[in-house]
Amino acid sequence: MGASASATSQAAPFAPTHQADHQGNGMAEHRRSLQSVNIRNSKAKSIITNKVAPVVITNNCREEFQIHDKIQSANYSMGRISDLLPEHYLVLGEFFMVQDVYSRADVLNTTKSHGSPNFRKVKGNYPLFGMGQPSLSGFKQVLQRLQIDGCEVVIFIYLREEPVVFFRSDGDFIPYTPRGRANLHENVHDLDRELSAEQIELSIRKELCDFAKLSENMFYVYNDIEHFKDEPQQVQILSEEDIHVTEEVYKRPLFSQPLHRYYRLPLPMEGAPLEETIDAFVNILRETPNLSLMRDSSRPLPALLFSCQVGVGRTNLGLILGALVFHHLQGVSKICFYMHNIKNAVYENKLKLKGIGEDYQIQGSSTKGYFLQRTLQSLERYVYLLVFNAYLHDQYPQAFPQSFSQWLCMNAWIYRLLASMDSSELSAPTSRYSLRHEFLATDLLSTAKEMKVANFRRVSKMALYGMAQPNSEALAVVMSYLTDQRRGHSTILWLNLQEELVLEANGQMFTPREPGCLEQPIPVCVQHPQQLQEMELALKQDVLRCEKWLEVITEQDKQMRMFKTCHTIEELFVHQKSIHPGLSYERIPLSDCCAPKEEVFDHLLEAMKSSLAEDSNCAFIFNCHNGKDRTTAAMVIATLTLWHINGFPECEEDEIVSVPDAKYTKGEFEVVMQVVRVLPDGHRVKREVDVALDVVSETMTPMHYHLREIIISTYRQVKCDADAQWLRLRSLQYLERYIYLILFNCYLHLEKKDSWRRSFSQWMYQVAARAGVYAILNHLGFSEFENPDDSPMARLRFRWLPHSVQSIPMRGQLI
Repeated sequence: MGASASATSQAAPFAPTHQADHQGNGMAEHRRSLQSVNIRNSKAKSIITNKVAPVVITNNCREEFQIHDKIQSANYSMGRISDLLPEHYLVLGEFFMVQDVYSRADVLNTTKSHGSPNFRKVKGNYPLFGMGQPSLSGFKQVLQRLQIDGCEVVIFIYLREEPVVFFRSDGDFIPYTPRGRANLHENVHDLDRELSAEQIELSIRKELCDFAKLSENMFYVYNDIEHFKDEPQQVQILSEEDIHVTEEVYKRPLFSQPLHRYYRLPLPMEGAPLEETIDAFVNILRETPNLSLMRDSSRPLPALLFSCQVGVGRTNLGLILGALVFHHLQGVSKICFYMHNIKNAVYENKLKLKGIGEDYQIQGSSTKGYFLQRTLQSLERYVYLLVFNAYLHDQYPQAFPQSFSQWLCMNAWIYRLLASMDSSELSAPTSRYSLRHEFLATDLLSTAKEMKVANFRRVSKMALYGMAQPNSEALAVVMSYLTDQRRGHSTILWLNLQEELVLEANGQMFTPREPGCLEQPIPVCVQHPQQLQEMELALKQDVLRCEKWLEVITEQDKQMRMFKTCHTIEELFVHQKSIHPGLSYERIPLSDCCAPKEEVFDHLLEAMKSSLAEDSNCAFIFNCHNGKDRTTAAMVIATLTLWHINGFPECEEDEIVSVPDAKYTKGEFEVVMQVVRVLPDGHRVKREVDVALDVVSETMTPMHYHLREIIISTYRQVKCDADAQWLRLRSLQYLERYIYLILFNCYLHLEKKDSWRRSFSQWMYQVAARAGVYAILNHLGFSEFENPDDSPMARLRFRWLPHSVQSIPMRGQLI
């Protein structure tokens, strides 16, 4: 006759529903809210107990509730660390609770004297303090000591991203963290991106209380994970008050010291923090009048206290952020830390990389990959600190009108700079590599028989050609074809778009590959195309000096070959130039499947302008490794450029297409239309790009490849393909490339009056950025179908990294 609902002794926001048959997938279950009933005493007229559950009748006698407090033990998982230790319930379906800080971590030996491990003050005049994880009593001791030292206001910034809970023990609350069986020494990170650490801590506490009720008010924890002496330990849990979450430990003491403040600012263990984390730190500065440049100088600066687990890596990062702030407030003070130096971390890891490179066969690629990743993360952290300091220089005097995220989008060239931190710059070269035969450029256009090169084609009514990478024989055939009596091109600009190293050996094209990474070329980071040519020359000399058989990878198998001849790409063109003086050759490296960098547009436009200035009938030829992706993108750029110079063809009205996803096949994604609305005459600009894409696509119909249509076709594979993450990245890269073509066409329109004296790069950074274009690109995604921000690749910072190009081979991709 009444409604039935569940209730517990204290309402919890997340219900623990970990089934024993799906361990390790528990956090998904924690997003289910427990619909608890909170019955106030004022509403209860009477409570009737029975064998099933108590019944509550409200004062107005209109509501009746039956309260169930039974815990279903089958909802939880059990496990043990080893066969010698007891089995017990596991937190979040798979984790053991381990004491957070072991005594040996307190290198500075300050736990007893100061209340926390590795407590210290930065040398100099700044009120800047760092420490490891304290207990509740230890934190109170730290605050008392700071007060004795004259710190009137303390801003405590807690830097941990992992959940921490505190168990009652001998009048104190001791921190514990969930850890996996595979590595009990490492905290668990990235448990659930949709939940904050505070929410996960509340969920853990609710589970722990349930476990205790199922185990006579006891729960197992681990203090000694080295020797497991007397482990596990039992802790008594009678109610939620026997367990504290982080907010309770750090906020409750502030009621007795109301000038103090507490913030949680999660920093990653390695690498640079996210932009929104820096934004949150800047908000702390905004909210603190005494950290303003307009502050009352008669009042002392607030003390900044940073803390992570041990008080080293993340704490030092926080201390550097704080030191930079105080530097802008008070001037120079030497920043010196006791235990860690970020610049030294970069150098130390690079030295280890060098050692691995010298002994590659012994150490192996996994060790090399680990130290390479650590080196890049340390370097990224250091560079981001430099960027943050530049932000402070620009924004601090103005009281931060822009957040760090907004400022970076207004200075998107910084993202390009960060993306240039390629692994090849740091990785020690090895003397061991294989050569991969590049005949795998499938000849979908069936031109190899006649032209000796795959996928040769021409844009209708234009002197624009595209193809795969030719060898010397194909190059001679193509040049004879272009200069014959019928076509009669006397001036030819050949643009090679390959960013990987390429050699011709014994008349065939090869690229070097590292052992264990045969599916991808050796990563190359160059600031100028000339460096590529120099590296290819050095590679050629290595091949010719090698008086033994070299390993060659073909489509069928591995072979051992001896090379009698070897030439760089530039040498092939130098030879052809001696036969055809009107031939010019340039190397403009493009990344496969990505939007060309702003500078690539500059180089392509400048190369075409210079050639057309000498001969208005100049022919343009583009090639990449297979004549498909990069070649097509460059041909579209060239088509738009020539139309702006020679005049646009008549554009027909958009035809009505009645096919599934027609809207998206036409490129009318929400993010694309958002950009179109920003651009002057944006709809016409987009329509011209679409016509250019169609015109170029007509030259390659057998490929079934269209730079615009591939966006939705790739995205549609995401939900049904094993390579979902890779396909999502690819679809975003295709989408970004389409937007860049629209932006480039807009630039050609707006800057034509000045003959494009301002480069596309300058226009993007000086004009488009201020119109919010990079802010749009920093949240790139398919908002029609999902939240773009759910994927890190929606951000410029991650999408522009080199790893996004070749880290995972795309299914069906030509190599």
